[in-house]
Amino acid sequence: MTGTDQSSFLGRISIRRNQVNAMEGYHEQEIEDLELFQKQLSDRFAELLSAPDDAPTEAFLSISWIRKLLDVFLCCETECKAILLMERDAAQISKPPLDRLIPELLERVVKAMDICNAVTNGVELVRHCQKLAEIAVSALEQKPLGEGQARRAKKALVSLMSAMHVDDKESSVQKTAERSWSFGRRSGNKDRHHGHYRSLSWQVAKHWSASKQIHAMTMNLAAPRGPEASCLPAPVYILSLIIVFVMWVLIAAIPCQERSGLTTHLPINKHVNWTHSLAGIHDKIGEEWKKKEKKGMAGLLYEMQKMEKLGQSLIEFTDSYQFPGEKEKLDEVAAQVAELAEICRRMDEGLVPLQMLIREAFHRLVRNRTEFLDVLEQGAPVV
Repeated sequence: MTGTDQSSFLGRISIRRNQVNAMEGYHEQEIEDLELFQKQLSDRFAELLSAPDDAPTEAFLSISWIRKLLDVFLCCETECKAILLMERDAAQISKPPLDRLIPELLERVVKAMDICNAVTNGVELVRHCQKLAEIAVSALEQKPLGEGQARRAKKALVSLMSAMHVDDKESSVQKTAERSWSFGRRSGNKDRHHGHYRSLSWQVAKHWSASKQIHAMTMNLAAPRGPEASCLPAPVYILSLIIVFVMWVLIAAIPCQERSGLTTHLPINKHVNWTHSLAGIHDKIGEEWKKKEKKGMAGLLYEMQKMEKLGQSLIEFTDSYQFPGEKEKLDEVAAQVAELAEICRRMDEGLVPLQMLIREAFHRLVRNRTEFLDVLEQGAPVV
């Protein structure tokens, strides 16, 4: 969805909310808005699912693809919040079942913020791998290639493989980290001010578990049924599911602490049209994760998987290289080095924007949690 399309959707919500809520057909209009929102979600995730395999810059789980996923998340979050809160009487949000569903949503938001912190640390590991690969590329691009350059490249490549084959249980992403929550649990009004939120990139504790965070986020996450499927519980469920799903993808793709059992089933209702592509992405990632999990790896990020394959091949070459080398083999290696250099270039261009999007997601979660808490407080009955 373009920015213009989203503005049109938000404008539609605003206009309708400014009308008299008791007017005939108002509920039907809200159902139309929800259906339009779900259609847009379906289209966005269908586009992500159909990412081409023969276009490295746009490939499934590439840096570019992850950035698109985060863009979808930010759009979804904005539109869901509009459906739930824009020009709406706060008392509606404080009534059952929302008085239970909204606090559960906010607990998921807290955990999502911690995952953003952990994933930010993981991106730093990816950047470290990029630097090691660049050292190897620089050495192997020398003409003629001497045995000294080959040894230098091998040393960098061995370090690269060691960094990529992390053991999640040993907290390899942040060995010396001490746990710092994104912010404390609610305590009066003090944690609702931005100054009391821990900033992104705070380290996570040694025993913090990404997979346990996801498991906790799925607790009580069930699709609304009956009349609730077409009223306010529906967007609450959608937002909760999208938050859980996007955090799950980030953990699978980017190095993150303690991810064992990550393929645990996510409660995606496949009987709803808008979730079909979501379920397809989930299944596709789940299959890839099962192949890789036993080996121990830095994640399913497309560029990292390509880097791993090339790195292993180049280690074999440098291990047995003797000057001046065979021309045919040198030509083959030159092609691999060029491919590795291209991966490093894409990382160099894409990782900073990716970090910025993760940061934006983090701060968006902070702001919106505050807004929801304000609305809950406004709608609370006076005792």
